[in-house]
Amino acid sequence: MPLVRIDLIRGRSPENIKAIAAAIQQSLIDVLKIPERDRFHVITQHDPDEIIALDAGLGFQRSGTGTVIVHIFTQRGRGTEDKQHLYRTLAAQLAEAGVDGKDLFISYFENGPDDWSFADGRAQYVEGDLPVPGR
Repeated sequence: MPLVRIDLIRGRSPENIKAIAAAIQQSLIDVLKIPERDRFHVITQHDPDEIIALDAGLGFQRSGTGTVIVHIFTQRGRGTEDKQHLYRTLAAQLAEAGVDGKDLFISYFENGPDDWSFADGRAQYVEGDLPVPGR
């Protein structure tokens, strides 16, 4: 059950924003094997001066207006190889949606089953309403 926050520079068409979200979802399905309807995205558009994303000293240039930051919050338990596969898949899928790889920043956060409530103030993983991924 990933929760995905997508931050991008304002000015993309609604169709392009949908394509970006769809590419991210498809990457999660392909790599993490999540169900298709396991989709929770929060998309926030920012003015160009509201996202500062340099290169961390790696020596490349971002376009400035095409920056897309993807935060993935999900259950712990996936290894480094799976995460790297996800990052590569995200870059490839997002390239098809018009996002240059240099403009992509991915942040991946892990937590446990007791850190999620989908409705009614209940922890559905803990209470057994949902299977805990990887178990």
